[in-house]
Amino acid sequence: MDKAPLTIRLCGPRGFCAGVDRAIQIVVLALKKYGAPVYVRHEIVHNRFVVEALESQGAVFIEELSEIPDAHRAQPVVFSAHGVPKAVPADARERELFYLDATCPLVSKVHKQAIRHHRKGRHVVLIGHAGHPEVVGTMGQLPEGAVSLVETVDDAQTYRPADTENLGFVTQTTLSLDDTAGIVDVLKSRFPALTPPSADSICYATTNRQEAVRAVAPECDMVLIVGAPNSSNSRRLVEVAERAGSGDAALVQRADEIDWSKSHAWRTLGLSAGASAPEVVVEEIIDAFRARFDVTLTLAETAQETEHFPVNRELREVALTPADMAFVNGGR
Repeated sequence: MDKAPLTIRLCGPRGFCAGVDRAIQIVVLALKKYGAPVYVRHEIVHNRFVVEALESQGAVFIEELSEIPDAHRAQPVVFSAHGVPKAVPADARERELFYLDATCPLVSKVHKQAIRHHRKGRHVVLIGHAGHPEVVGTMGQLPEGAVSLVETVDDAQTYRPADTENLGFVTQTTLSLDDTAGIVDVLKSRFPALTPPSADSICYATTNRQEAVRAVAPECDMVLIVGAPNSSNSRRLVEVAERAGSGDAALVQRADEIDWSKSHAWRTLGLSAGASAPEVVVEEIIDAFRARFDVTLTLAETAQETEHFPVNRELREVALTPADMAFVNGGR
């Protein structure tokens, strides 16, 4: 039986960003240099495929430093790419633990922007999602009460600061550009003295992935985003696709999560991946469509990324082999 035709518009950039690459490399290099176990506080990035692959190599994921046995205190513990409150490295030092910080440099930049506002006497308004580890880490850079979280336009309309003349804002790095712009507009209209960060807080990778999805969505019957449900930047890509005019949009972690019962109606499919999703899963999904359709694959690239973030100084002497790199990059 002849297969129905399907055009897949593969977005670029997609998948791993420089910060995610760096974080995963830090765990892999630590395993090579220090041996297993290497402890990782929280998921190194929000992707079960990556987490399970690292677990298979000897990484042990924990939520609290107290979970590290006394017998393993000399083994490294890695802080995730999302960043941690200042209290976490302080706790590690008190416990005499050896830690490696895998915080994305662009998240660290937001921390510095928040600290700069605070030092200049401004109350910090953080635009982000409550409970997300990046938000928890950013708020934890400053004393309790120094940061107010604003999640929505409604929040921005009802926010009541103690001093309207001394406010500065920063944002979570993985937000929707459109949502953030709407919140900032409301805050600026209500508080003209509001001081922006010294540079955009939303990272280049978030921006680039959203722009690529926005470009293809209007021509697609369905846009699939590869990513985890707890991945903020992946969920934002689904929202961008829906708002940009795609027939439908969905977040999937693997090919077996695709609703194949609806696929007979698709003629053009958009495909992208959040910044913590490995390329090997994208390839798995393309292969699953090729098994069911006569696929024409076209690249929709709106930007090229050349950013690279060096790993921690302690790990730079360790060489990554081609096999290591294939693992780090999810099989690419």
